Amino acid sequence: MSDSQGAIVIVPTYNEWENLSRLVASILSELPDGHILIVDDNSPDGTGEVADQLAFGDPRIKVHHRPLKQGLGTAYLAGFNYALAAGYSRVVQMDGDFSHRTEDLPRLLAAVDDADVAIGSRNVPGSRVVGWSLLRTLVSRAGSFYARTMLGLPVRDCTSGFKCFRRSALLAIDRTALRANGYAFQVEVTYACAGAGLRMVEVPIIFPDRALGKSKMSPRIVLEAAFLVLRLRYGRSAPRRRAGSTADTRPAGQLPGQESPAIRSR
Repeated sequence: MSDSQGAIVIVPTYNEWENLSRLVASILSELPDGHILIVDDNSPDGTGEVADQLAFGDPRIKVHHRPLKQGLGTAYLAGFNYALAAGYSRVVQMDGDFSHRTEDLPRLLAAVDDADVAIGSRNVPGSRVVGWSLLRTLVSRAGSFYARTMLGLPVRDCTSGFKCFRRSALLAIDRTALRANGYAFQVEVTYACAGAGLRMVEVPIIFPDRALGKSKMSPRIVLEAAFLVLRLRYGRSAPRRRAGSTADTRPAGQLPGQESPAIRSR
């Protein structure tokens, strides 16, 4: 069995028509036996229509159309729930703007052979961020340091949105307790994985800035993440981390068969 068999890649989209066709082709080039779920939030630029065209006649591509912009967190939760219901053994989440390189997908999938969760990390030896200003790099690293120290997280890149989960890992966390809806969702998921005692491994990646389309980052999103960390830290008597939750920062190489009416291949 190839690494891509039994794997699905979840790609949330909002106004990504310039990137989507090339991204889907690139994912399938790396994972020819893998599947893709595009979760589109009624993009006004026609991303949803592009997704339908890509899915037409290709059973590997699924499209979930949502009626309005509901946010990154709920998009991933919808994808997780679909993947679990459909019986996938490994679930990847990645951005739709090429900031997450598709050539890193095989290494993420291989990394969960020895871990529960693989994180595409920008903050471990061998990683590199391309095209960011010094200020943006410092803000990103400070955010990860803040989350890591406040929550006792055993990873260096707490805000990475490039992850691969074993099926058992997603079943182990309480997905109904995940509330963050922006990029803070990444911190919340990492916190939930640590709390469930899951073993996380960080895989070094090269992280290029998007070349096409508009960034979704904003001061409001940064503030949401900052307040989420405070809520997680002080909203409970103690962090939910169980003994045995570890991370390895060394470089590392619906029912099954049924579809929701809103998730379809064409």
